This record gives sequence, structure tokens and C-alpha cells, in this order.
Amino acid sequence: MIKVGHWKDVKPIIYDDENAKAEKRVLIGKKLGAENYVMRLFMLPVGGYTPYHTHDWEHEVFVLEGKIELKGENETYTLEPGFFAFVPPNVKHGFKNVGDTQAKFICVIPTKGGE
Repeated sequence: MIKVGHWKDVKPIIYDDENAKAEKRVLIGKKLGAENYVMRLFMLPVGGYTPYHTHDWEHEVFVLEGKIELKGENETYTLEPGFFAFVPPNVKHGFKNVGDTQAKFICVIPTKGGE
């Protein structure tokens, strides 16, 4: 059975401490029966960020709004709407809103990465 929804109807998970200032919504995951991938929507307020971290699964990212700095181990990229990024497993990374408006991006990971 096909399942559809609207991102505004998904309850956000709010991160607001020294590790992260972000909002995450799990758009597609176990609740909808997804067995292989999880699609998440992240929103970063002005100056917002995710932790600088690493793990053993990949990320696929697509920027919808704003200006985001993607920091890797030896490189930094500025991503704007329409840009995508692939972060391989075990590569340190973090996202930061470096623009003057809210930033929004889709992040897809395998289900082994949780939701």
C-alpha cells in the first residue's frame, strides 16, 4: 500500500544544546513500513548546526532552503538549494546554517542508522 503525508504533519524532534541546534522530522521510516532507508527533514535556524560526528553508515543529502556549510575531515563545502552531497561511512561531518534565513535539507540514511 502506498503511503503519503505532509512534512508539517510530522512531529519534530528538537535539538537545542551545545551539541546541536536543529529540528528533525522522520518523514519515512519504520512507522510507514520502510525496511531499507529512512528519509529525514532537517531544519536549522540561523546559526543552527548538527554535531560534528562520524558513524558507519552513509548519508545522502539534498538542500531545499538556505545556505549550509558541510564540514568534512579535510574539506568544507557551502551548499545552497539544489545542491546534494554524499557523505560516505566513517567520515567525520557536520552541517551548519551559515545563511541569514532558516536552512532545510533532506537526509536519507539506511535503516541501520536509526531514525
